[in-house]
Amino acid sequence: MKAASVLQEKIKAGGPTTGILVTNHLWPELVEVALEAALDYLIIDAEHGAFSPELIADVCALGRLLDFPILLRPVSHELTTVRRALDIGPCGMLLPGIETAAMLDQVRDGVYLPPRGLRRPGGPGNRWVKDYSYDSWKGSVEDDLIVLPQIETRRGLDHLEEIANHEITTAMAIGPYDLSVDLGVCGQTSAPAVQEAVGRIRAAARSAGKQMWMIGNGPELRRQGFTFLCIGEPTWLLQATLRRLVQEIKGGESNV
Repeated sequence: MKAASVLQEKIKAGGPTTGILVTNHLWPELVEVALEAALDYLIIDAEHGAFSPELIADVCALGRLLDFPILLRPVSHELTTVRRALDIGPCGMLLPGIETAAMLDQVRDGVYLPPRGLRRPGGPGNRWVKDYSYDSWKGSVEDDLIVLPQIETRRGLDHLEEIANHEITTAMAIGPYDLSVDLGVCGQTSAPAVQEAVGRIRAAARSAGKQMWMIGNGPELRRQGFTFLCIGEPTWLLQATLRRLVQEIKGGESNV
């Protein structure tokens, strides 16, 4: 998976790596938009988005043809869900609600073919390989796959080191809103409890020699030293841009 391999290199290099999380509206041309905007990746949110498997497969196929990384956030980490997610054809996954290394063991079983795992590949994802030998799957898919476990609960915070050091973890990730809910400060992602948790996740990632995926205000996160960034959801970014333009137009004085 060239797209995954390139993204892996960018993440490890520690330079600014930016992407978007698509929850509300997904269409194939969005891949072109992201590519032309010089983004580094796109994540399809199948946990909260109402997208058909056919649409997701089409977007993943376009990413594969353009060598542009398309990741998928499935609804869970369960074995059958992970196997089905990979069959659709992404080059990586953002995994919600990861709390223990045992959960990542299930993911590993869904990612790896026997004897290392339990995956039975099929569907559009098969186009990542030129033949169906074990070496092709291992070298072209398993070794490059991006896996980002999201920490979203107190229990996840209690097992950071084992999650960060797991063999399939590419980088640590956070679900700031859900984590704020579990920490008793719903929606207050800048609250001390959440920021302390961010520091702990970041430290665990560094200790394991890995980066941390952050979502939010890209420029501000960059100033804080984060490099693996998700700058938002496209329709939210569009709405914010339109609002700003309208305010500039209506707030300005006419010279006519």
